[in-house]
Amino acid sequence: MSQSSPVFKWNDRFKLGYTPMDETHQEFVEIVQALLVCPEPDILSHLDQFIVHGESHFSQELAWMKETDFPSTDCHAGEHDAVMKSVYEVRDMIAAGSEPSIARPLAAELARWFPGHADYLDSALAQWLVKKKMGGVPIVVRRNLEFAP
Repeated sequence: MSQSSPVFKWNDRFKLGYTPMDETHQEFVEIVQALLVCPEPDILSHLDQFIVHGESHFSQELAWMKETDFPSTDCHAGEHDAVMKSVYEVRDMIAAGSEPSIARPLAAELARWFPGHADYLDSALAQWLVKKKMGGVPIVVRRNLEFAP
């Protein structure tokens, strides 16, 4: 990995307190990181792996939102749809002959996008789900946080 390659790794600041969501988010981070740093010949397979993950991840969250009448479903699902639209556009460009390396900026944007999405939209969904299913709010213990200067 070159010095300019972004590092996107799972840490406790991403935890939201709803275990199924946290586990899926950890997988998201791992797949995006792999796409950022994999050897050039492996980019397409990692992009395809992200597509499978993204469809499953976002479908699961949509199902939770619909099952519980989550008030911000349209906004939340709209972000997911926009992400997958971009992913499919890049995949189509590669299929049409573009260099697979065009997926690297997409991966960097996913790494940039995810923390804000998780902090605002996913954290609200996690709290909503825990309240609906358990009658309370999630308690999250975060350890070994690394803070940027």
